[in-house]
Amino acid sequence: MTTDDLKRAAGHAAVDRYVRAGTCVGLGTGSTARWAVERVGERVGRGEEIVAVATSVATELQCRELGIPLVALGEREIDVAIDGADEVAADWSLTKGAGGALFREKAVALAARTFVVIVTPEKLVEQLGAFTTPVEVVPFSVRMVERAIEPAFPDARVERRGGETPYVTDNGNAILNCSFGLIDDPAALDATLRAIHGVVATGLFASTLTAAVLVGEPGGVRELTRPRPG
Repeated sequence: MTTDDLKRAAGHAAVDRYVRAGTCVGLGTGSTARWAVERVGERVGRGEEIVAVATSVATELQCRELGIPLVALGEREIDVAIDGADEVAADWSLTKGAGGALFREKAVALAARTFVVIVTPEKLVEQLGAFTTPVEVVPFSVRMVERAIEPAFPDARVERRGGETPYVTDNGNAILNCSFGLIDDPAALDATLRAIHGVVATGLFASTLTAAVLVGEPGGVRELTRPRPG
């Protein structure tokens, strides 16, 4: 099976297991989440009443192409949100944001009753930090945020996504890719970064947000057992 096959299996399984007729579903962004969007589109095409909150302009476009009705964040209670991740740690904390939609993805995950993460096996790690931590920043404040991060984390490497032609999020913001090494306390790091004036959001998602993790594997889709606290 190809990686795309595994992503498709995980995305379809999440929709089949967690989305019911009448559901408002939050739909994520990226190469794995798009398969969940596809599955919702198939079910809407068969006549099921499902509406969606999209986490990015790209996901909105895919929903419109598939005929999935869209509602704005806050217009309906979100029953379940389904999204991918760049890293899933053993405690179910996450790194997200490779696609640049981290602010909207976190807003939807926070609003949802149930947040389901879909990944392939290589995304499972013991501890976050191998993947860079995306930090969304108001463009006016980018230099000040860089200057605030560097003394607070002397060993960190901070790069502007896009370099000379900065990447711009759907919110009109910039992204800093920050390498902190292995992260002992993702929630504390997230809070520290968000306390810097100009930081809008980080790609660190607390373990308490995650309700389920589905892993697409060659033998099928495995749903992980929730880790014990502590």
